[in-house]
Amino acid sequence: MKLILLSIGLLGLGFAGIAIKILVKKEGTFAGTCASNNPMLNEDGQPCSFCGALPDAKCQKEE
Repeated sequence: MKLILLSIGLLGLGFAGIAIKILVKKEGTFAGTCASNNPMLNEDGQPCSFCGALPDAKCQKEE
């Protein structure tokens, strides 16, 4: 029972941290990443949906 309560508490703490980050961050948005720019995930060679970088280029909007 203690393990379950500890797990729920840690998950709640994580969600609270994310919520605080969204509240403090300008415009309340997550920082963008170029995960779609990964060649293993992007087999069609499409540009990144966040910054427009091609699969072999580095993200142009790093924060």
